[in-house]
Amino acid sequence: MHLEEHVPQTSAQEASDALEYLVGVNLARLRAERQLSLDALARASGVSRAMLAQIESARSVPSIKVLHKIAGALKVSVAAFLRRHATNGIEFLAADQSTRLVTSNGRFSARPLFPLSAPASAEFHELRIAPLHTETGSPRPPGTTVNLVVSDGTLELRVHDRTQLLGTGDAIVFDADQPHALRNPGSTEARAYQVTVNAETPPRWHVPGDSRRIDETN
Repeated sequence: MHLEEHVPQTSAQEASDALEYLVGVNLARLRAERQLSLDALARASGVSRAMLAQIESARSVPSIKVLHKIAGALKVSVAAFLRRHATNGIEFLAADQSTRLVTSNGRFSARPLFPLSAPASAEFHELRIAPLHTETGSPRPPGTTVNLVVSDGTLELRVHDRTQLLGTGDAIVFDADQPHALRNPGSTEARAYQVTVNAETPPRWHVPGDSRRIDETN
């Protein structure tokens, strides 16, 4: 039930360089969108013009405290500086352009309801399961939890030797670092929404205009 991505290992220096570039690109874009000069942003944020220029040119990685000041002046979240797509903190995901993970000859599908191009500490999926089908989930890293709510039909969740029947509107939270499976015991398609909160792992940065994908510890 989970889509995994291979992330190549890179050096600490590459990680630092890519993070500097990502923050700088996003800062320059956010400032330009608001038609602010470096001097104007410096006055609004309390961060010196020289420091802002160094950040934009990828010569310095600011501290969280400095980023918080700049984010406040630009009226965005700190996360806006770390995203590949950070268009004013909003990203629209059109239903007719969505990608589905389909398995078991179409008897199970999962539609991501979050940007796949960005690092995610939590994943949000719409699940559809055909009548009498069972979909097995692979154990996730320790500390991963899942919150599931059934929107249509009936589902049966099995975690190890425990089984819980869920009707429309029922919700359940479980540790996903153990074998688990979802079964639709009904005669019609079941639909559910699943939020997966990932274990504490380093986020993956994909720098615009750069083919490198790196690991960076918080």
